[in-house]
Amino acid sequence: MSEHTGTAHDSRRPSQSESLSIGLQEQVSLKLSRPPSISNGSTGRDQNVSFSSVSLDERSKYRSPLVSRYASAEMSYNFSEVKKFSTWRRLWFWLAKCQKQLGLDITDEQLEEMEKNLTNIDFDIAEAEERRRRHDVMAHVHTFARCCPKASSIIHLGATSAFVGDNADLIVMRDGFEILITKLVRCIQRLTQFAQDYACLPTLGYTHMQPAQLTTVGKRACVWIQDLLMDLKNFERVKRQLKFRGVKGTTGTQASFLQLFNGDHSKVEELDRMVSEMAGFSKVFIICGQTYTRKLDVEVVSVLSSFGTSIHKMCTDIRLLASLKEIEEPFEIEQIGSSAMPYKRNPMRCERCCALARHLMTLINDPLGTHSVQWMERTLDDSANKRICIPEAFLTADIILFTLLNITEGLVVYPKVIDKHIKQELPFMATENIIMAMVSAGGNRQECHEKIRTLSQKAAERVKIDGLDNDLVERVKADPYFTPIVNKLDVLLDSKTFIGRAPEQVYEFISREVEPILNNFALIIASNTTKAAELAV
Repeated sequence: MSEHTGTAHDSRRPSQSESLSIGLQEQVSLKLSRPPSISNGSTGRDQNVSFSSVSLDERSKYRSPLVSRYASAEMSYNFSEVKKFSTWRRLWFWLAKCQKQLGLDITDEQLEEMEKNLTNIDFDIAEAEERRRRHDVMAHVHTFARCCPKASSIIHLGATSAFVGDNADLIVMRDGFEILITKLVRCIQRLTQFAQDYACLPTLGYTHMQPAQLTTVGKRACVWIQDLLMDLKNFERVKRQLKFRGVKGTTGTQASFLQLFNGDHSKVEELDRMVSEMAGFSKVFIICGQTYTRKLDVEVVSVLSSFGTSIHKMCTDIRLLASLKEIEEPFEIEQIGSSAMPYKRNPMRCERCCALARHLMTLINDPLGTHSVQWMERTLDDSANKRICIPEAFLTADIILFTLLNITEGLVVYPKVIDKHIKQELPFMATENIIMAMVSAGGNRQECHEKIRTLSQKAAERVKIDGLDNDLVERVKADPYFTPIVNKLDVLLDSKTFIGRAPEQVYEFISREVEPILNNFALIIASNTTKAAELAV
């Protein structure tokens, strides 16, 4: 028995938003024994796309929180059974339509019957057929044939299970990337605005998680943006390079189709091209076994797992900054941080992103292992693993982005806290500037260095042992040795003189690298229809 996942498309490939709208409407006509419930969460504004309440029977079974609790409606539908099996029917319809155009004895009446029943799926019958036949594709062939008795003889003509399974997988992965790219672009746009707003706000830099030279809040945000831009390019590259499996037969040789067309190679080639074009693909695999190479799944999950590393780094940074009370993620008026400690404002959104990112990063091991054990033209031990791994990778990435949209639209910065932390460390960082000023005023460099070293050690003891504020500046002002530069200390200790070219780097990075990319997605940014994530606790 073969096992697959997939999506639905018309003979004219609709846009992603049209696909979602069509898909949701189609569900009304489906005979569902267990109607789906798709939710973005259970709190806040109503963003649930729920077609029935969840029964007690369903609640008595394990339901993946990826869909029942977190994922967006569009990505949940993208990996739904409704979209999967209606896509199979579309593929069979496209195949028959193209076979007729190339001369096979298929009537318009048969095609009309198939087209009218693309979404008329009786899942009870399909499940009964699968229990009987132990083959999911043939179960749906027979279920489709019940709806289309006139067309039953030409459904799946010349095809193998991978024709619907693999091709549907490729469609759903392409559409999944479209969903992710839209959300990632909006996250980058919001972070870019944040970086511009705080391009000049000095803040302590940290290396080894120890205070280091100053940077700016906006410059740090650009580090996050740079990683996300790399992820965006990776998503676009893999989506653009996706090839359709097309019409290949049992071992990829197209022998069955060559027989159907009485040895006419040109018609087989044209059939492959026509079906792939109907599915919206301009590229098709020339070489494959029974399935498209599972190396492609490695590529797909690899860029999604890599995206997980970017998110974990960024959200960990925000969590650390929240612990310092310098930056916080949005915190709602009635939100509760702790059941025991009412004052707490836990960074639960960033914590969720980190948790999901860790899961996403581990998923790369599945396609790596699967590809390595695909003996000869194909083994079926790819199927069960693939139907778990691929949807989970896209669903997890989608949930992360949905949550990140909420975070990036409401980051809160506390400049006075940031300035307080700078003042605690800046006197130590300014010692070299003080030495240079003294030398310019006629002092001896080594003598001044020793004076500063002694005063710095005493100030450090006060901070570390007594728990008091850094008083190095007061000590310098009180020491007669430094009288020549006392009136310059305010200038020497101005935090803006310690940030180097950080603001200029922010503006240059945004103008040269970020804005040209965002301009390519101007329509997505202008529409801005994605709502903030309303999160389940």
